[in-house]
Amino acid sequence: MVDCCEGDTFKLVQDYYGKVLENSGNLKTSACTAASAPPPRIRQILGKIPGEVLEKFYGCGAPLPEGIQGLRVLDLGSGSGRDCYAAAALVGESGTVTGVDMTSEQLEVAERHASDFCKEQLGYKQSNMRFVKGHIEFLDKAGIQDDSLDIIISNCVVNLSPDKHRVLSEAYRVLAAGGEMYFSDVYSDRRMPKEAQEHEVLWGECISGALYTGDFKAICHQVGFADPRQISINEITIQDPELKSITGNARFFSITYRLFKVPGMLEPACEDYGQFAIYKGTIPGQKHAYQLDDGHNFVTGKPVLVCGNSAAMVGEQGKSWLSRHFQVTGDRSVHYGAFPCGLATAPSPSAAKPSAVGGSCCG
Repeated sequence: MVDCCEGDTFKLVQDYYGKVLENSGNLKTSACTAASAPPPRIRQILGKIPGEVLEKFYGCGAPLPEGIQGLRVLDLGSGSGRDCYAAAALVGESGTVTGVDMTSEQLEVAERHASDFCKEQLGYKQSNMRFVKGHIEFLDKAGIQDDSLDIIISNCVVNLSPDKHRVLSEAYRVLAAGGEMYFSDVYSDRRMPKEAQEHEVLWGECISGALYTGDFKAICHQVGFADPRQISINEITIQDPELKSITGNARFFSITYRLFKVPGMLEPACEDYGQFAIYKGTIPGQKHAYQLDDGHNFVTGKPVLVCGNSAAMVGEQGKSWLSRHFQVTGDRSVHYGAFPCGLATAPSPSAAKPSAVGGSCCG
């Protein structure tokens, strides 16, 4: 058992990912591998990343938005750096990528190959990546300034934190207006019992710290992310008898969310102002359509009626990073009532694809 107070949890995670695990094959569950496969362009980039970086990486899927050329990206809990390497290719030589992690062994792997990858694989004059040792709960101590990033990514890491409220609050602080947090993690349909919270292996394997989806959304609203948008969801089924006996009837999900920071424009509910959004087809790899979330798919050139929140996310008044890829028509001078967005609001059997647990977790 482990006393999951803040200091002990940090030490547990550092030891587990820095010393206990030699590669992703050593993991005891597959909680984090339940995420959907990355799109073709990102798969192509992943194929160029050094083998050691891939082997030492423990994340769920590839939560990376496309169309981020020239932007500033931060990876929370970057580990061996795989997602940073992919982001380095997506932002181009004019963009920047910063990885923050508290595990020295992982940071050493990330730093070891960064320069050669950027120069030899991407053709850059120098690396556009940097890696910083620090805790994702205390980005200020890692030197991350207010309003200094356009995109934050994270891959099966937030669940490992003993203070998730602070993680999301810090993410909101360092994001510039119009930016977003785009990340995958493990969630549950209920709060974890004490026995599960204190189980050392389940902590390291992304299960014990899984946030109840209701609590996650409450935290988002508290820190400023008023309208969390779900992109994808896959259910995790635990088959190991010992682990199952500890988690009981709890259900777990690998979910990718996006959280936009558009101050003063996002409301608690979706409201109708008669606005339309048109996707320009300008994001690489998404010429014909763009998926904002699991309830909004924009066909290139086709006007789509959207709620005020969606309008803000894709570029109303030019305040979102997505505004260069969208044209938004209409303002908020007339309110037509509630808008039926039809988004998935909680994990459900029909929405989640099952993925068996038993081989590896955050691989």
